[in-house]
Amino acid sequence: MGTAINTIRNARTVNLASLYITAFEILKESIVGRLRSFFMVGFDTGGDVISEKYETAVLARNKSPLYASLDWLSENDAIDQNDIHSFERLKAIRNSLAHDLPSLVIDGADLKHVDGFQELVALLRKIEVWWVANFEIPVNPHFAGKEIDAEGIVPGPVLIIQMMLEVLSGNEGLLKHYKTGI
Repeated sequence: MGTAINTIRNARTVNLASLYITAFEILKESIVGRLRSFFMVGFDTGGDVISEKYETAVLARNKSPLYASLDWLSENDAIDQNDIHSFERLKAIRNSLAHDLPSLVIDGADLKHVDGFQELVALLRKIEVWWVANFEIPVNPHFAGKEIDAEGIVPGPVLIIQMMLEVLSGNEGLLKHYKTGI
């Protein structure tokens, strides 16, 4: 009986760690990818064509595109210094999970990353809502002259994480719905 319980506990630990790492990667894409796309000016046979301004306005800030992007987002009031400190905590948790997963499974579940998960989703939501409210809604004629409640915005990346949580909790119907569109 003890082995079965340990197997279930270990599977839960791996699932939660995997979800956290995946959510962190979605957050990084929101930070770097959204900004890079903002500076995209087209496509060619080599792929995306990015404006030279991306290099000077963003990448010149730091050797790391991630930290250069965080700096740009901070300067443009999408995030603040508390959010950057939060990102560093979230990154430390992600690195710990990714590098120590075998010992986490073998030595027992230290699920302190579960607490950080809500912080991660909140930061992701803040960044994504900022993009939607400041760039997507203003250029969409459907929203012209309408009052938009930012609290009511649920960005796609946040929906993806919510869907993953539902599937991990056993909602197979939701997974089937998204796979088949039924």
